[in-house]
Amino acid sequence: MALGLLKEFKEFAVKGNMIDMAVGIIIGTAFNNVVQTIVKKVMLPPLTLITDGISFAERKWILRDAVINEAGETTAAEVAIGYGELIEVSIDFLVIGFTVFVVVKLMNQLRNRAEDTKDKEVVTPKDIELLSDLKGLMQEQNKLLAQK
Repeated sequence: MALGLLKEFKEFAVKGNMIDMAVGIIIGTAFNNVVQTIVKKVMLPPLTLITDGISFAERKWILRDAVINEAGETTAAEVAIGYGELIEVSIDFLVIGFTVFVVVKLMNQLRNRAEDTKDKEVVTPKDIELLSDLKGLMQEQNKLLAQK
């Protein structure tokens, strides 16, 4: 059983799946840093001006106040619905989503500009070319064998 698992892992690693996954994770992490910087340094400062520095995270509906005894110790904790944090996280989500949308849109525009739209010739994949070459060689070989 352990040898089978090792064999499967070796096939997984050798076929490139693990390397492709590692490259994807590394690029994803770098892309995450780019998005976080765009959000924190470019998108949020104007939003802070609009909201006049309001901190939504502290907003809450208090269902029950904390109970404090004469010694100043809390005997029962406050019960509250922290709706402000939900608002803040939702705003962050929208800003990050919009930022990713803009970045992907710009990258797609750059990719489209790099592609030559005037060249309508479809390039045949190498494996299809090789199969066509093999087919031609086999037909020639069959003709030679049929002549004998």
